[in-house]
Amino acid sequence: MLENQAQLATGQGSGRARNHDRVNAAQTRPLEPGVTERRLGRRGFLGRAGLGCAGLALDSLLLSESSADAARQQVDGQPHFTPRAKSVIWVFLSGGYSQIETFDPKPALNKYAGQTYDNTEFANPLKDPLFKQRSRAVVGGDRLHSKILPMQIGFRKHGQSGIEVTDWWPELATCVDDIAFVRSMYTTDNDHNAEFQMHHGRHKLDPPQPVLGSWIHYGLGSLNENLPSFVFLGQYKDTRVRWNFDANFLGPAHSGVELALDPKQPLPFGVRPENVLAAEQRNQFAFVDQLNRLSAVKYPDDQQLQARIKSYELAFKMQMSVPEALDLPSETAETQRLYGIGDKTTDVYGRRLLAARRLAERGVRFSLVYLSDYGEWDSHRDLQKNHARSCARVDRPVAGLLRDLKRRGLWDDTLVVFCTEFGRTPGVEVRDTYKEYTGRDHHPHGFTVWFAGAGIRGGTVHGRTDELGFHAVESPHYVTDIHATVLRQLGLDPRRLDVPGRKRLEVDYGQPIRGILA
Repeated sequence: MLENQAQLATGQGSGRARNHDRVNAAQTRPLEPGVTERRLGRRGFLGRAGLGCAGLALDSLLLSESSADAARQQVDGQPHFTPRAKSVIWVFLSGGYSQIETFDPKPALNKYAGQTYDNTEFANPLKDPLFKQRSRAVVGGDRLHSKILPMQIGFRKHGQSGIEVTDWWPELATCVDDIAFVRSMYTTDNDHNAEFQMHHGRHKLDPPQPVLGSWIHYGLGSLNENLPSFVFLGQYKDTRVRWNFDANFLGPAHSGVELALDPKQPLPFGVRPENVLAAEQRNQFAFVDQLNRLSAVKYPDDQQLQARIKSYELAFKMQMSVPEALDLPSETAETQRLYGIGDKTTDVYGRRLLAARRLAERGVRFSLVYLSDYGEWDSHRDLQKNHARSCARVDRPVAGLLRDLKRRGLWDDTLVVFCTEFGRTPGVEVRDTYKEYTGRDHHPHGFTVWFAGAGIRGGTVHGRTDELGFHAVESPHYVTDIHATVLRQLGLDPRRLDVPGRKRLEVDYGQPIRGILA
């Protein structure tokens, strides 16, 4: 796993560049009896010649920089066309919330509760060709649950738009006229690797790609030289969560930086020790930077090393700027209440969203807000109890974020995306190990996400699932369509971000969801 920029900058992770000369290990071939020729690679030669060969070293470095410039093509930190948004707040709920008990209620499930799909007036969705076309099982088989579980909560229409939302969202329901709901999402992984698929666009069985936040960092850079462009706000125990902010082949310089809402340690591995003076640390950074740049001559293609050099430059600045940006107590008491801060049910998630607003306000391009524990919404059992609890944790903070963006003049510049990895099955999950059947299984075939803010047409419902909430049947969208929509609002064309030598599939680019755009 690649280290994040803060870890690189403070030397808390791996301390040495990889030995690339092993790739150019000496090879031999016979010339005549008793004589051999040793082939020495370019890097090996420069290393043996030493840094005293300034001309050769400089030529090598300039060649590397020229190659890097060519690879970036038209990536110059500028949008490709006029953007509608400057920043993105990406709210992710891990585990897969039920589309049926949140934003896509299906009364037909109450009508046919306890019956199988074949006993309804509708076509059996398990026999639909879409069932095999859109899902590639890795574990758990095809999750064939055909006995219908009724809705676990009521619903009603809200706002002038009359959009139906379930009763677990009383605060967010008052914001529906500002939200565009996409009820026709689908993905292809029916297990929890779909979480990472939501961020980088690829199935577990396919090679991963850079995540969306990294593409944005790569394409646009930063609006604030004192803060990272791509941050992660959240906590986790499962280290795979780091895949959600991994830049992959774009290199660690474009990975997300983890920030903590701990006033004593807001930047993990990034606080100056008390026994080190600021001037002393500045000199240390300068000395290490010189050593790194000397190493860069010898290893011009080492992305870890290049990331280390850049991160040292940023880390010293972040020691001052990050604590200020995450100084939540400086907000008014009324603003903190708006996010549910101070209420034990909503405090943790309210703080993360308020921090995201403050970061967007200060020019952070992309904030990935992990608004759950890992797998929190994965309600195989006790869906009613688990979803009621989790909805209560996020409803007020999310609604508070939307209201706060509007009143602070950030609405037209900030895009909010609210999503999960997949939905839940309309059928009740039946397992031999369960005494009672009270939950829903993973469901990649149809689920709901929503957008709000910059350039989004509020009070909109785009696409739909069938009457049972199974398949996305009208205006279906794969997860990379979310990516394409975000990039478009930021003024980026994903095809113009291509890196030579890195083949991307057509599906990787996605298509903007134009039906929700203002």
